[in-house]
Amino acid sequence: MSRAKLLFKSTAVRLSALYIGLFALCAALLVIYVTALSERILYTQTRDALKEEVQDITTAYERGGINRLLAIMERRARQPGANLYVIAGPTGEILAGNVASVQPGVFDHEGWTDFPFRYERYNESGDVQRHVAAGHVFFLDNSLRVLVGRDLGEPAKLRLLVRQALMVALAIMGTGAVIIWFAIGRNALKRIDRVSAASKKIMAGDLSQRLPVSGSGDEFDRLSISLNDMLGRIEKLNEGLRQVSDNIAHDLKTPLTRLRNKAADALNEDEEASRKAALEGIITESDQLIRTFNALLMISRVEAGSIAAELSDIDLSAIAADSAELYEPVAEEAGLSLETEIAPGLSVRGNRELVGQAISNLIDNAIKYGAEGERDRKIKVTVAKAGEGVELRVSDSGPGVAEDMREEVVKRFVRLDKSRSKPGTGLGLSLVCAIMALHGGRLELSDTHDDDGTDKGLTATMVFPGQKT
Repeated sequence: MSRAKLLFKSTAVRLSALYIGLFALCAALLVIYVTALSERILYTQTRDALKEEVQDITTAYERGGINRLLAIMERRARQPGANLYVIAGPTGEILAGNVASVQPGVFDHEGWTDFPFRYERYNESGDVQRHVAAGHVFFLDNSLRVLVGRDLGEPAKLRLLVRQALMVALAIMGTGAVIIWFAIGRNALKRIDRVSAASKKIMAGDLSQRLPVSGSGDEFDRLSISLNDMLGRIEKLNEGLRQVSDNIAHDLKTPLTRLRNKAADALNEDEEASRKAALEGIITESDQLIRTFNALLMISRVEAGSIAAELSDIDLSAIAADSAELYEPVAEEAGLSLETEIAPGLSVRGNRELVGQAISNLIDNAIKYGAEGERDRKIKVTVAKAGEGVELRVSDSGPGVAEDMREEVVKRFVRLDKSRSKPGTGLGLSLVCAIMALHGGRLELSDTHDDDGTDKGLTATMVFPGQKT
């Protein structure tokens, strides 16, 4: 398809063509209206001026008769730009006046002429010129006809001048509109071509491509920015799906293999006690797989926002205190002390169950890895105001996480080498990140600072945004 056809298929170009057509129609109507108005005004002025002339001549005739009438008409006929002054006989033959001839039938009726009439007059060189005039005819007592008229040449010239000026202005504006129309259309078409080219690459599977943004801030840019945000989200979800698929293939292969081997061992066992132990091991492995898939399902639901409508104002201080109280016996059993520093009455907008699950995951991780600490074997849960928001921190005294690995450990199924010997799925921090994203907050990982200034352990901070009033 040629670029001209593409150009005329563009909505912007078609709208521009419509606007130009409407503009041309309005301009044409304006030319007609202004021309007609000018003609009407000039004709009215001509009639008013002729009325005064007729009144003066009629008065002169009434006061001085035909001689005075002839004197006044002769004097006025000699003036520059004089009107038409004609005396004709009963049959219309010209007896006196400043014209050579008048269109037949003009003297047949008394009063204003029904239409402009043609007449001939001599110029300074003696040549006969044809003109058009309007006039008033009145009859004298002796059956003579008197015509007082005005040449319409000047009004016609003025009317023509007005019309030409408007037509020239219309032509200039129309030409400019067409040039702008094609310029805008070509620019819009180029931008659409660039968008189409990027879209083809995206449809081919390259989700890293983005729609072009010119920086003008117009509707094309706003649409491109919105679509680019959507593409970024899709790319992130696809990357997460790919990672999950790879991680499931690697991390679930081992427990499924163990499950299969234990089932095979149970079939080969002859003793009831050994068979029962093998079946109990199968149940344990199955429970671990169920927990893994439940965690994956929960993360998917949270990231999809399917429970975003269940958010309400919740007391974060109370939830943190209840979670700490629940895990305190578990921490003591692991040889850890669990301390709390919770400011009362701090509320956030969120889902109580999800926030409680996130806090439980952080405390469970702190107990699991904090037990490896050599000194100050403790866990501390802190809830405090932070600017307009609220922060919940869970600190441990374990080995911590290297700074360059903190972005990795929050991904699904990612577990550090030193943690693979411990039970777990590698989904705890991923679920916390998803929950915080749902709540408009974030999860931050940092070192735990001892009282002597040394760094020991890991601090996980849930940062909740301030509530909108």
